[in-house]
Amino acid sequence: MIWVFDAYGTLFDVDGAARQAAEDDPTLTAIWPALSFDWRRKQLEYSWMRCVTGEHADFWQVTSDALDWAAERHGVSDTARLLDLYRRLPAYSEAAEVLERLRQRGQTAIFSNGSPQMLEDAVSSAGLAPHLDALLSVESAGRFKPATEAYRVVTDHFGVAPGEITFVSSNGWDIYGAAAFGFDTAWVNRAGLPVDRLPHRPARILPDLTGLL
Repeated sequence: MIWVFDAYGTLFDVDGAARQAAEDDPTLTAIWPALSFDWRRKQLEYSWMRCVTGEHADFWQVTSDALDWAAERHGVSDTARLLDLYRRLPAYSEAAEVLERLRQRGQTAIFSNGSPQMLEDAVSSAGLAPHLDALLSVESAGRFKPATEAYRVVTDHFGVAPGEITFVSSNGWDIYGAAAFGFDTAWVNRAGLPVDRLPHRPARILPDLTGLL
């Protein structure tokens, strides 16, 4: 068995950077949820637009550009602390145990839009490295998910057909792309959102990562 996980929003809490920054800076107390929401929204929008137009930049550049936009909207002048914290996002509380138990049955990996250095930093900071066999990034394809070329990074790495991969993500658009590619899919739907109205639906829907066990 091979379980492949999206990183941001699936294993790592993308609100963690803004939430931690607000604990250190009272001026962010009232605005950090909206700041984090806009940061993530623009991060995804920029990745999709760059994918469609072919104007690729690595995910760190996209993340920085998205924060610049969100910071301007919310009147935040200093973004250095937020970017530093983004490299060390907290993992969800169940992540380490789930990864370790699955790894006893097969192989586990991350496949993410994140650049290789971003993934190494996040995994190291969260202590997840011992529970993962591979860190795979779209950078080797030069296109962000949900492009077909991106998901092919996983099958090329493991040398298997798409149907032999169980792909886990908290992002509905990512599950759609993975299912269209042929992966078995598990959508971690922590927010209880409706299924996207797109041709390919998740094979299973879980409230958190423990459902994989």
